Amino acid sequence: MSPQQLQQKILEAMPGARVNVQSDDNVHYSARIISPDFEGRSRIERHRLVHAAIGPGLGHEIHALTLDLKTPDEAGS
Repeated sequence: MSPQQLQQKILEAMPGARVNVQSDDNVHYSARIISPDFEGRSRIERHRLVHAAIGPGLGHEIHALTLDLKTPDEAGS
């Protein structure tokens, strides 16, 4: 899966988010996501939202995923 495909999956589930996904090998990814959907949610709940957006590719096509998840206030924007 390309970083753009992964980014699109996240944006489909979280339309108001700002998403930046990077990968050097299309197996190991890092994503920075800024979304109002994270307001009032714990770190675990935020990760679960993103994992649900990605679906079954996580753990199969996607071997590793590093997440930086912020609300707009936390990101300073």
